[in-house]
Amino acid sequence: MISIGLDPKITLEPISGTGAWYQATDYVHGDLYEAEELYQDGHSIDCNSLYFIHFPDGTIYEPAPKKKGRYFGNTAYVDGNLAFLMVDFTEDRISVMEFDTVSGETQVLAELSRKDVKDCYNLMVHGSPLFLTRQANDGKFQIIWPWKAEFPIERTETFDFRDGDKLYFAAWYEDPDYREDVIVRSLDGELMDRYPGTIYTMPNGERWKIGYTE
Repeated sequence: MISIGLDPKITLEPISGTGAWYQATDYVHGDLYEAEELYQDGHSIDCNSLYFIHFPDGTIYEPAPKKKGRYFGNTAYVDGNLAFLMVDFTEDRISVMEFDTVSGETQVLAELSRKDVKDCYNLMVHGSPLFLTRQANDGKFQIIWPWKAEFPIERTETFDFRDGDKLYFAAWYEDPDYREDVIVRSLDGELMDRYPGTIYTMPNGERWKIGYTE
């Protein structure tokens, strides 16, 4: 048994696409959008913790320092490195960051004004390549960075992953039995393909299709 020297409130989660890295965080104000709602209601924001843990040695890395008014979002594995989202509410700034898993250094890839997005609900970074998206409950999917796009999606459709110039979504139905479809769209939202089943991203980055064979 390996002891990881972190606060017991920290939650350890695997990072999709890699079996070598885990994200460790706490949720002092809940998810990112919940922290934003508290800030808009006049509350001060205590920064949540963010650590990256390397497997199998258990080495702990802190990619960016904690700062009052700052809050970390999700993490994505992109081309061997770890991209993560950081929002500074006091400075109205959204930052896309990258942690170099070889050098252990962190750099800022992009900075946006928080006014560039309606809110932080489901604001997330994804790979590969890296991009920033937002999906609200209004039936629309938004690409925020490095380019802007917005297009309608189905009511139960959620973004899954990007593969080159294709965006993969998952949609669920109860008609009356529960089932799922894979929906493939172009980068501007045009429907390219759909088929029954589910795609799972494995720890080594492979993607397995369940319920569909070519």
